Amino acid sequence: MTATDRSLELITTAAQAAADKLAHDVIAYDVSDVLSITDAFLLASAPNDRQVKSIVDEIEERLSKELGVKPVRREGDREARWILLDYVDIVVHVQHSEERVFYALERLWKDCPELELPADAKATRGKGEAHTKLRAEEDAAEFGELR
Repeated sequence: MTATDRSLELITTAAQAAADKLAHDVIAYDVSDVLSITDAFLLASAPNDRQVKSIVDEIEERLSKELGVKPVRREGDREARWILLDYVDIVVHVQHSEERVFYALERLWKDCPELELPADAKATRGKGEAHTKLRAEEDAAEFGELR
């Protein structure tokens, strides 16, 4: 079994919305063969809580306006470290970069087919690692100045 056309439409719109809000490492998996509760997962991350919320809000707004759907469940708002949007056909996970590394959802779903995403979403790959490296360099430079 493969993800339905409707699921692919939702994933594409959500991925573009995430990319437009500067999400990092946007990726989607077709989980329809291994899960009966949904067709696809979309994963995205951001370096801070405010951006996590902004990405989630944009995805929710875009899916509502363009495709007329609202999530049946939204979890994780309080801390904004990992927010989940459940649209039944798809589940969107937007994580703080630290949670993304710690939980490594890609490892869980690595055997599932990766779904094709818009070019803007594909361009986000590697941005989380680049951001982490830049922050480490900035911190090292600042620490050196304090000595």
